[in-house]
Amino acid sequence: MIETKEYIRRRQVLRNKIETGIIVLCGNNMIARNYPGNLLPFRQDSNFLYYLGIDIPGCMCIIDCDNDVDILFGNDPGIDDQIWRGSYKKMQDIADKAGVKKVFSLSKIKDAISKARKTNQRIHFLPPYPTDRQILLSELIGIPLSEISKKSSVELIQAVITQRSVKSEEEVIQIEEALNKATGPMHQKAMRMAFPGVYEYQIVAEMNKIAKACDLDFAYPVICSVHGEILHNEFHRNQLEKDQLLLIDAGAESSMHYASDITRTIPVGGRFNEKQKEIYAIVLSAEVHAIDRIKPGIKYADLHREAALMITQGLKTIGIMKGEPEEAVEKGAHALFFPHGLGHMMGLDVHDMEDLGENFVGYGNEVKRSSQFGTAYLRLARSLQPGFVLTVEPGIYFIPTLIDLWRSEKKFEKYINYSIVEAYKKLGGIRIEDNILVHSSGCKVLGNPIPKFPAEIEKFMNSEG
Repeated sequence: MIETKEYIRRRQVLRNKIETGIIVLCGNNMIARNYPGNLLPFRQDSNFLYYLGIDIPGCMCIIDCDNDVDILFGNDPGIDDQIWRGSYKKMQDIADKAGVKKVFSLSKIKDAISKARKTNQRIHFLPPYPTDRQILLSELIGIPLSEISKKSSVELIQAVITQRSVKSEEEVIQIEEALNKATGPMHQKAMRMAFPGVYEYQIVAEMNKIAKACDLDFAYPVICSVHGEILHNEFHRNQLEKDQLLLIDAGAESSMHYASDITRTIPVGGRFNEKQKEIYAIVLSAEVHAIDRIKPGIKYADLHREAALMITQGLKTIGIMKGEPEEAVEKGAHALFFPHGLGHMMGLDVHDMEDLGENFVGYGNEVKRSSQFGTAYLRLARSLQPGFVLTVEPGIYFIPTLIDLWRSEKKFEKYINYSIVEAYKKLGGIRIEDNILVHSSGCKVLGNPIPKFPAEIEKFMNSEG
């Protein structure tokens, strides 16, 4: 657990970085599915969780940098709350746990922000993503709704990213809790089930059962598909058949909402065929190489390029690509098969802090984002630092519509043997992903090992569970 003194410290660090003005942090509200009494599951804003640890709806906080004080705004539960949803604790008790001494009802935030505006205090806020938060901030601060996100504080965004990017020991423990309690067992269960005749949704249901048995939830919508060439495929109604590959990208979040994010690609029936083995070996080599190279100071953009080169060289070895790998990657020919980035930051969100702006999180002022197809999707490019937690997830995909388009355009014929690609067109997609902590001398793969080498996978799938 994260103690009260840690939340106080985090807010003080942020206050010191901003120096002047007030910081307005918006907690999330409940969201109605179709009418006010029919609600979607609540998920607190991750920045609110980070600085306060408060996991109930309807709260806001002001961090006053000029007067060195924090104020929590929220309402004590009324009789309706207690009848319909069970009573929450009193706001003062919740504030005490967060280390906040001043507490007012939610309606009082209007007076606090009005006072700041009258005294010309600068008002810092992060880009709000829920519509109701956008409307509220627009009304409180007096900024047109269409301008509210654009007027968010770049200074605050950069300060939050700097602080949240470096994970504490307690945060790493939370990520490993999610990995070891649920995510690893979820993937192992899927491996035991991936045989002809089973439906994808049956596997997803068993994975969800494991997470729920630990009182945890999925960190993001599960990808469990024999069509792994569709990168974010959330369709789960296919029946598994022999000689297919099943790509599973799934992770639980911890009791304090820290995410895990693991991908494994497994052979339906428990045995890889030859084509699957040769493509899988290329992806695995790229993943292992990238992990081995991770250390402080290295640019993740450089590791992405190395992975692209290894994939290109591997595909050239089996005849799918041709020409000089360096030149092929420079031109972007590899992106037919590897059309996404090597990985992203992780933490309280599976794509950590990307609500604050992907370029701020993954690029900063250090690296300019590429406009090239494929490489442009790289979410993390900046130099790595101790305490970063990130994913490494190279892949090779055979996307029929993209292959047909590029072939019809005679695109990159110098580097791609389209006639040979045809023989792999039904293979689908292969991605292998692990979660990595950067430390002072290198890195650590987080969580207990989950089978990823072909012999390990086949042995596990064909052994008694």
